[in-house]
Amino acid sequence: MRETSDSVPARVISVGRNALWVAFEDSEELHVASMRKGREKVALVVGDLVTGRLLEDGRVLVDAREPRSFALERRTAGGRTKTMAANIDGIAIVSALADPPFHAAMVDELLAFSELHEISAALFLTKPDLAADTAPDAIAGLYRSLGYETLILNPKAGQGLDELERRLNAHKTLLIGQSGVGKSSIFRALGGRSVVGDVSKIGRGRQTTSAGRLHRFPDGFLIDSPGVSDFELHGMTPAEVAHGFIEFRPLLGTCRFSDCAHLSEPDCAVRDAVADGRIAASRYASYRAILERGRRAG
Repeated sequence: MRETSDSVPARVISVGRNALWVAFEDSEELHVASMRKGREKVALVVGDLVTGRLLEDGRVLVDAREPRSFALERRTAGGRTKTMAANIDGIAIVSALADPPFHAAMVDELLAFSELHEISAALFLTKPDLAADTAPDAIAGLYRSLGYETLILNPKAGQGLDELERRLNAHKTLLIGQSGVGKSSIFRALGGRSVVGDVSKIGRGRQTTSAGRLHRFPDGFLIDSPGVSDFELHGMTPAEVAHGFIEFRPLLGTCRFSDCAHLSEPDCAVRDAVADGRIAASRYASYRAILERGRRAG
C-alpha cells in the first residue's frame, strides 16, 4: 500500500491484542496502526508518542517510539512489572453516584494506586440527578476532605464541564472508570471522538476489536484507560497498602505492634480512628477488601 505522508508524530490512544489506534498530534481522528515490518519490535502503551506514516487506506505504519517522559507501571499478580501508560501526569477516576451505585472500593483502590505510584488523581462523580439528595455532597465532601479534587458532573446537562476543562486543560490525563458510569457522555460533552472498529488480518491473522477515546485541550489531552482491573493492587504487604490511604499515614507506626496490619490486632491506632470517626468506615472497608483479595490470590 502506497504511503501518503512523511513520518510525523502520533499519540497511541488504545492498544488491542493485534492492533493499536493512534491519533496524529494535530488531530483527534483515530487510525488503526501497526509497526512497520523489519523495525525493532517495541512494546507500545496508551500515551506513547510514536512517529508514523499515513497510508492510502487510512491505516498508519509506525516507524518508531519516541523516548518516554514518564511510564506508569504496576506489579501484576504474578510479580511482574507491567507498563500501563506513558507520558501522562495524572489520572481522573469516574464513578457514578447512582445507576450503577457509587463504588467506594473501586475509587479507594484507584486513589491508593495513585498514591503508591506518586501520580496525581482527581475524582469525577456522575449522575447526580439519579442519586439521593444528600449523596453527592456527602461523597464529594469525604474525598475533598482528604485533599482530592472532586467534581460533580452531569455532562448531558452541562453541569461541571467548565470546572472539568479548567482542571484538565494543562494536563495529560488518563480517564479511568467502569462501564456505565458516564465516560462516553464526558467525551461527547467535550467534543472528543469515540471510535470502535473491527480490524481483520492484523498480526497473526486474528480479528481484534479496539476502542479509543481522545479529547485534546489547548495544553493537554484526555485519553480513556484500558480498564479498571488493570489498576488493581497486587502483591503488596499491609504496610504498603496502608501507605496508599493518605489519612492512615499519620497513624502508621503508632500502633502497639510495629507490624500491625490494622485488622484485628489490639491497640491499633488505625482501627481506633475508624471507631471514633477520624477515618471513614467506607475507606477502612476498602483497605480490608484489598488485603482480603490479596490473601485469596496468594
